[in-house]
Amino acid sequence: QCLLSGSWRSDTGCRMVISVLGKDGSFSGSYLPGPAAGNSKILTSPLEGSQQDAGLVPQPTFSFTVRWRLRAQMTAFLGQCYVGTNGEETLHALWLLREAADSPAEDWKSTR
Repeated sequence: QCLLSGSWRSDTGCRMVISVLGKDGSFSGSYLPGPAAGNSKILTSPLEGSQQDAGLVPQPTFSFTVRWRLRAQMTAFLGQCYVGTNGEETLHALWLLREAADSPAEDWKSTR
């Protein structure tokens, strides 16, 4: 069964730590981007999200947002947790980063 609680590292070196899941699938934790993972001066950013009930499906979907501490940005992640034949859990996710725009005319360039 795939549960998100614990520590995760991405292929690019990002680190994520997720607290214990609530009964409703909610969780919180912290996120540190890959290029900053070796820089102790950069603060981790809080994350909050939810996971599909792992009792209903063995490889649940999840979503979470990261509110960046030092920038006017947020990132939303949406993905699924998979369990390989060797029992190893892996996360596959897509993300969108949103920066604050100065005006509606600048809105087009604020999402990556």
